[in-house]
Amino acid sequence: MPTGQGDPGDAGDRLHRIGAVTDAGLAHLDLEELLVELLDRVRELLCVDTAVVLLLDPSAQYLVATAARGLEEELRQGVRIPLGKGFAGRIAAEKQAVIIENVDHTNVLNPILRDRGVRSLLGVPLVAGGVVTGVLHVGTLTPRRFTDEDSMLLQLVADRVALATEARRSQVERTAATTLQRSLLPTALPAVPGLELAARYVAGDGDVGGDWYDVFSLPTGRVWIVVGDVVGRGLRAAIDMGRLRSAVRAYALESDDPAELIRKVDMQLQLFEPDTMATILCATVDPSREQLRLSCAGHPPPVLARRAQPATLLELPADLPVGVDPRRPRHTTTVALPPGADVCFYTDGLVERRDSSLDAGLERLRSTVFTGPPESVCTTVMFELVGAEPPADDIAVLVLRRQDSEEI
Repeated sequence: MPTGQGDPGDAGDRLHRIGAVTDAGLAHLDLEELLVELLDRVRELLCVDTAVVLLLDPSAQYLVATAARGLEEELRQGVRIPLGKGFAGRIAAEKQAVIIENVDHTNVLNPILRDRGVRSLLGVPLVAGGVVTGVLHVGTLTPRRFTDEDSMLLQLVADRVALATEARRSQVERTAATTLQRSLLPTALPAVPGLELAARYVAGDGDVGGDWYDVFSLPTGRVWIVVGDVVGRGLRAAIDMGRLRSAVRAYALESDDPAELIRKVDMQLQLFEPDTMATILCATVDPSREQLRLSCAGHPPPVLARRAQPATLLELPADLPVGVDPRRPRHTTTVALPPGADVCFYTDGLVERRDSSLDAGLERLRSTVFTGPPESVCTTVMFELVGAEPPADDIAVLVLRRQDSEEI
């Protein structure tokens, strides 16, 4: 392996070799393997002894050692550098290259660099889409005066590394978000005496969102129906959705009032997840199956279809989404649920379209819902409102029907 004292080689040749840093041969590697391979190539390209990638954590306040060659201790010790502090933190905060010719305690925060005998350092920001995502730095165990040309070459490499790692990380996050979301949706709807249930879920054309539905019954005989939509996309939305789903289930053990349940969820968000916002519709069917009690936190209203009557959008108080202001009052509405009635719950991806108004989408849904087997209602709703067009947003639909006494 060349050291800091070696000849870095002809600049034209080095520039040509940058093209090999992210070639097609790396496509099969996972993120960790990819970064290690890239660092090996960087060390050879610039004739240096150490190479490290630090990526910003989700809080965007710390740089975390993610891959290292020659300084593997950084990974083993879980090195975290505050943004704006030390060598790497300064690079990320200022979004420009930094060169240190003589490493000492005044210019380097991480003691591993000094303990390993690193004498000179060059670091550049990793930038993807104009946003700093991390830092790439290299070092030598012998003194070296890094030049502007070295800095330019490392930045070219860093730009390629940033694009490659962001693409790979985005792919990993999409896979994780999809897996998490699907694991939290009911694998099968429960068998509930006196009720029939059917549901559909379709992912939108893009990142996974935070849409979900849930149905569960309690020992009291009460049945809960929950439909929600977390603001945002990707892995963060899926994680927030999972936490909300768990919170709703926990509070349902303490209260049979949907408004009170949502109020408690809202307070929990404000305390522990202040950056999360979501719409939720909570409904509960009493043990007699004669009444439906609902509370709506910024969510579109369900459609109720009763025999010999036109289907209607339920008129519910327009309470705020959770995560906005827990001091605002919450309301519960009680609706009669006659035998043979169907109720269609859904998320806004079903009715919102760029080329038409929300009112038009709601009216289209209202005119589509009918009394009948929930599977048939779901199929018809998806056929009429989704059709052949790929949905731009996630869609969750849940249909509940109260059975006739002779059907039970």
